[in-house]
Amino acid sequence: MTTRTARKPAGRIAFVGAGPGDPELLTRRAHDALVEADQVVYDSGVPDTLLAAIKAQAKADAQFSPAEGASGDVAKVLISAARSGQNAVHLVSGDPFGHETVVREVQAVARTAVHFEVVPGIGQAEGVATYAGVPLPGVRTAADVDDVAALDFESLANAARKGTFAVAVDAGDLAAVRDGLLATGIEPGTAVAVTGDGTGETQYTTTSTVDSFVAAALGFTGRVVLTVGAEVAHRDKMSWWENRPLYGWKVLVPRTKEQAGAMSARLRAYGAIPCEVPTIAVEPPRTPAQMERAVKGLVDGRYAWVVFTSVNAVRAVWEKFAEHGLDARHFGGVKIACIGEATADAVRSFGIQPELVPGGDQSSEGLLAEFSPHDEILDPVGRVLLPRADIATETLAAGLLERGWEVDDVTAYRTVRAAPPPADIRDAIKSGGFDAVLFTSSSTVRNLVGIAGKPHARTVVAVIGPKTAETATEFGLRVDVQPQHASVPDLVEALAEYAIELREKLAAMPAKQRRGSKVQGPTALRFR
Repeated sequence: MTTRTARKPAGRIAFVGAGPGDPELLTRRAHDALVEADQVVYDSGVPDTLLAAIKAQAKADAQFSPAEGASGDVAKVLISAARSGQNAVHLVSGDPFGHETVVREVQAVARTAVHFEVVPGIGQAEGVATYAGVPLPGVRTAADVDDVAALDFESLANAARKGTFAVAVDAGDLAAVRDGLLATGIEPGTAVAVTGDGTGETQYTTTSTVDSFVAAALGFTGRVVLTVGAEVAHRDKMSWWENRPLYGWKVLVPRTKEQAGAMSARLRAYGAIPCEVPTIAVEPPRTPAQMERAVKGLVDGRYAWVVFTSVNAVRAVWEKFAEHGLDARHFGGVKIACIGEATADAVRSFGIQPELVPGGDQSSEGLLAEFSPHDEILDPVGRVLLPRADIATETLAAGLLERGWEVDDVTAYRTVRAAPPPADIRDAIKSGGFDAVLFTSSSTVRNLVGIAGKPHARTVVAVIGPKTAETATEFGLRVDVQPQHASVPDLVEALAEYAIELREKLAAMPAKQRRGSKVQGPTALRFR
């Protein structure tokens, strides 16, 4: 009988296209290959934001390193990793086969027995042209160029005469591209758009002509995309990425780490650059006895209603339920009221539909306006559980008592002031480095001022509701934005509408008046 020595399973190699830069443009297959990788070698053209997004989801022990040396050297690194049982990825900007060096790496790997795959990505030139609002209809001419000397300028000039072409090159090669195009006899006045930081938070496009685009793009660095031809004229109406309402706005988000993510995602969708600064931290109550009794009372049928005033309160009760092995079934017979939609969504996530959510003013007063008085005949159980923060106001408890209900006002969690943010963020807050700040509660106002100082007068102040507005005013802040309904989506939407109004107001001003305007924000600066 022949025995064989067990071999370590061989790894595999993936050449993955990162696309033009926006992390959300990664294909699903590219994402899967990256999160399964043991070793990732990445090109210098891959943006830091995309790398950070990948590292956040990668294996804890995954190794990331820049690609160095010739294509043969990179291929050797990948092959060595695969033969040692690792899954290795070479991450490149755009599409893998858009780079001659990567093609040579694939050829080198193909000569071995190592399993490999090539995951396509959106080409940088084509993707950035779309983000810049320049269509490339018909037979597309788009190329990611590593060596400008290898460009066929005659073909590009012909493409521009018939329609539009796009090429991605290094900013330092712009003069060579201009000279190459002019040498073909192309009309010097042919329209050109140059886009830097394509698909990124600070993407910027300048339009000019073949004979002047180098000067127009002065100051651009890294990879840029040129679109040349008649379709550049459509940019004014089709530039969707840079024309989003909050594009380029630096927005301060003073919330807990757990809550900031949803708001930041909404802000990014409108083009803003959010900066999350935790101002409060949520901690359990100092003594758990109150919550223990409250949970026992819920199970025993002591309460007719539970009133939730925040997502944190919902989370605190469910965590206590989990400690005792309880679940949603133990809420049977208890009605649930929520102060707003965000809190209601947190309850729904646990499989329970709240009985009462204010349809109008989503505040303590709004909830009380719709909360029925206690009726001894219709409500045999007359007690309400109110789990909330240790610093909450007494408005809701007092209002429920006035309506004839008994109230167990229980501290479900404590809010404590977070540590001050780094010095550069504190300086930006006080000097006007942020275009807007979004306050979602009175405590975020108090704590931000306490740990970092007051936002500068030029910063747009947006608040979620009337109580938060009162606190902001008490601290000497000018409130610019307040939504009709107190919710995070409505708050972000209101800020976006304010930015649009600001843009329209500035556009209607004469040029001299714009320069003297006190209207602040990135929109104002673009008109000056």
